[in-house]
Amino acid sequence: MRQYRSPRITEHPKDVLVKKNEPTTLNCKAEGKPEPIIEWYKDGELLNNSPANDGRRIFLPGGDLFFLSVSDGKKESDSGTYWCIARNQVGNVRSRNASLVVGGKVYDFFL
Repeated sequence: MRQYRSPRITEHPKDVLVKKNEPTTLNCKAEGKPEPIIEWYKDGELLNNSPANDGRRIFLPGGDLFFLSVSDGKKESDSGTYWCIARNQVGNVRSRNASLVVGGKVYDFFL
């Protein structure tokens, strides 16, 4: 007999302050049966692995969200509030929010 379990977040994403054009990772780990899939949201919008993100954003197999180079332009900025949702056939669960802040001179001030 199979035992199903709804997803549970085991590692929530954390706030991060990163320099423009530098790489960074937002972590999200979850467990459940069957193994949950991880979806990422930014400011309420579901993120996808579309070519529109210029390959800067990579969804890693374990559920983490990796940025090759964060952007802080007027048209496209990676700064915002992120969270992940883990879901399987039994249910879904949302992580805590994490802020990603892209900094320049302000970032240097805090170092």
